Amino acid sequence: MEKVKAKKHLGQHFLKDESIAQAIADTLTLKGYDTVLEIGPGMGVLTKYLLPKPITTYVVEIDAESVAYLQEKYPQLQGKIIDQDFLKYDFTPIFQDKPYAIIGNFPYNISTQIVFRMLENRKQIPEFSGMFQKEVAQRICEKKGSKVYGILSVLVQAFYHAEYLFTVNEDVFIPPPKVKSGVLRLTRKENYTLPCNEKLFFTVVKTAFQQRRKTLRNSLKTLNLSDNLREDSIFDLRPEQLDVNQFIGLTQKIASDGIYTQQTTH
Repeated sequence: MEKVKAKKHLGQHFLKDESIAQAIADTLTLKGYDTVLEIGPGMGVLTKYLLPKPITTYVVEIDAESVAYLQEKYPQLQGKIIDQDFLKYDFTPIFQDKPYAIIGNFPYNISTQIVFRMLENRKQIPEFSGMFQKEVAQRICEKKGSKVYGILSVLVQAFYHAEYLFTVNEDVFIPPPKVKSGVLRLTRKENYTLPCNEKLFFTVVKTAFQQRRKTLRNSLKTLNLSDNLREDSIFDLRPEQLDVNQFIGLTQKIASDGIYTQQTTH
């Protein structure tokens, strides 16, 4: 069967290095789940190393040419190929309330959206690993105080332990991307329910980093907080100076602020 041609509009770069494919497959710990969903398998270079593992492997692929290739080359995937857009498809009929891990060589053009979708479904996803553009992988795993520490870092690390595992060079892909890649693993925290209003937490983090060079006193002005609350010393800081726990504390303070509470209940 002819190989699949990489399509630019889908952000496809096919990995050709077998040892890297195996290393990515082996990032899965197989703890707390027996089902895995691979996003964007392409020609199955990673899938090949998932199938022998003691798990049930599903793949989700939007490219019809890749789906046809996988159906022919991997008959053991029969009934496990989901030819849909991961970002839009409801997986409930397939996984119901079962836990499952996510893995993939993620298309760079939608990798951030994949992470946000994963966060929406975090109750079912104890583990998430795979390959991103190196800068995105580093950003997700970065700690406070760094220029690249931002919304993704805080929101992911609120619920998951993030590990940057290894870097992958450009020349192992067809066609080669213009940037290096990075492989990470996210392991959900045991206590991944936050001790604050989670919707407000997301709002505070996103609003703070939209004007990351300003102090929180200025960047959070749109929340119309009381003057009394804004005198708190935490508002002297810029968002990249706060770790996850400090953002949780900030959210708790905002939630108890009289003026903010009145605004959100009217």
